[in-house]
Amino acid sequence: MKTPFKYITLSLLMALGTSCSDDFLEDKKSIGLYDDTFYQTQERAQAYVDNQYYDFFSAYKSPVSTVVGSFTDANSRLTEELGGTQDYINPNKTLINSAEASTYYGAKLTTSINNHPYNRIRECNAFLEEIDVKGSNLDKTFRDRAKGQMYYLRAIQYFDLMRTYGGVPIVTTYQNASADDPTIQIPRAKVSEVVAQIVKDLDMAASLLPGKWDTEYGRFTRGAALAQKSRVLLTFASPLFNKNWDGGNERWEAALKAGLEAEAQLTQDGYGLYGNSIKQWESMFLIDNAFCSEAITVQLCGSGVTPNVTNNSWEKGIRLPSLGGSGGISAPKEMIDLFPMKSGLRPTAANGYNDFTFFVNRDPRFYRTFAFSGVKWGYKETPNAVLWAYRWVDGSNKAGFSESNNAISSPAFVRKMSNTAASKETNFQYSGTDIMEYRYAELLLNIAECYAALGQTSNTVAYLSRIRSRVGIASANNYGIGTLTDKYAAIEAVLYERRVELAYEGKRFWDVQRWMLYDNAVLPGVTGGTVTKLGLTPINGTKRTGNFLQYKNTATSSGTDPLTAARAGIVADPDAANFDAQLAALATFYNDNFTRTALVTPMDSFNGAAVNIKFNPNYYINGLHTTPLTQNPWLLQTIGWNDNFGGAGTFNYQE
Repeated sequence: MKTPFKYITLSLLMALGTSCSDDFLEDKKSIGLYDDTFYQTQERAQAYVDNQYYDFFSAYKSPVSTVVGSFTDANSRLTEELGGTQDYINPNKTLINSAEASTYYGAKLTTSINNHPYNRIRECNAFLEEIDVKGSNLDKTFRDRAKGQMYYLRAIQYFDLMRTYGGVPIVTTYQNASADDPTIQIPRAKVSEVVAQIVKDLDMAASLLPGKWDTEYGRFTRGAALAQKSRVLLTFASPLFNKNWDGGNERWEAALKAGLEAEAQLTQDGYGLYGNSIKQWESMFLIDNAFCSEAITVQLCGSGVTPNVTNNSWEKGIRLPSLGGSGGISAPKEMIDLFPMKSGLRPTAANGYNDFTFFVNRDPRFYRTFAFSGVKWGYKETPNAVLWAYRWVDGSNKAGFSESNNAISSPAFVRKMSNTAASKETNFQYSGTDIMEYRYAELLLNIAECYAALGQTSNTVAYLSRIRSRVGIASANNYGIGTLTDKYAAIEAVLYERRVELAYEGKRFWDVQRWMLYDNAVLPGVTGGTVTKLGLTPINGTKRTGNFLQYKNTATSSGTDPLTAARAGIVADPDAANFDAQLAALATFYNDNFTRTALVTPMDSFNGAAVNIKFNPNYYINGLHTTPLTQNPWLLQTIGWNDNFGGAGTFNYQE
């Protein structure tokens, strides 16, 4: 059964289960075509809207997954957050032909129901054209709100098409599928034209949607539409699409205006940063199926095996086997070494950072983002469980692993958004933890970035300070940010804060992409060089590093843990009043018993051999795949990619 999913409370989800069932799909005489009865009752019209929610978001089960409709973690695996070599960062592969390009664009429109981007757009178009005509008998407020949701959905679909391909055909009316109708042979629009259409849709959505829903929490709101507009205009102002990003202010000012308008609207509607402590920062991720001021848009999930409810797969995936999970996510050393110190200063030796006892004196968010051997990470059945994940080697060079955690490849593991009250028997696999797709903190960071690009460094610091003060970083030295000497330092400071605050929330790739941070290399006709201007190290040439935390002595047997007795009583509880003292004791334990050794197979490898990241400049904006190029021969291929006949692409996405 298909059911509405995203932005619908669980009770509403269940209530609507039958109206969005297979019977609903059978009533679609062909995609986008409905008989008049679909608009004669509010229930039927609502089912249409809810099915769109489902088609867009039913696959959204993990916070590191991106791109509406498909929602995979492929983009997140191209950044420092997750190890493992992918094709787009593999130095042994060069993707340039249309057959190797992204298939996200979809296939040819037909009379069957296919959940591809332009099919989803087509259904939005059909509803927007017909609801006020065939549904004129329906309540006007209901119709307006339904249209507002459709405008929002169409906008975010075009946004993800833009982020993937740059300019794409703009279709805002219902079209009948045809192989020879010249009126529907629409060329790729300029990126500026796509952005203008997205902004127009979001403005319409904002004018039609409520600030809050009385009973249907989770649906799109007026503030969400304005916040999404901020995100779109920030992307358009960024270097990938804006060759004049460093010399003109028009786009940055437009993005700033949109961000401030969204902030004002959301504040008026009761939204804002949730809580004023690191404990509340952690707990906000666990507010399920109920209003949370931080959540601008949220994926509502259900727990258990209830029919028609989709679960969050995150809890099961991040838990190690000893804690009832499916393996855990090893944190690359580059992520471990990223987070600030407790003072907010960068983690350098001069600031007291030791990368072996990496957990000492760190930003409070570090302990709610990562777990490590010796830290408390409980669950319902064993609330005081302590994680131990280390390796030892006996005299025959045979290895053993603590607590059967034999898949470890790092001393630290992702634990962000973990629910310590969840049951390993049910809630890990069938987690009901909601996923925040857009947080209020991200909006503040959007605004901070616009101020930075405009050279307004004091305003940049003010917004970054709001992010840091909320989690308990002391105010000294501008919350550890220091003095930002120019706009480049300010931009870098914002991008750094985004990496920390929004870690493992599916945002990092988009920041890397729009600022072109892999290196300074660009395609002919594209302006780059941002890595140097921002004083950053190129991502290309680096790697995600993994290590074993290993017992420093030779063990007597590979089957017997040499530290079982010694570690008894060792625990670091982030909620304990004496947490700092516990960390100091744990550091002593590490120094006495462990060393750091290289993995047998590197975290980033190809055919078993270590590799460094190599992301080619034509990957920033993908080429059109062979299928749409063949079926739509009037479409131009993207620069840096070959078309279906082997010719070089000519469509330039940067304006």
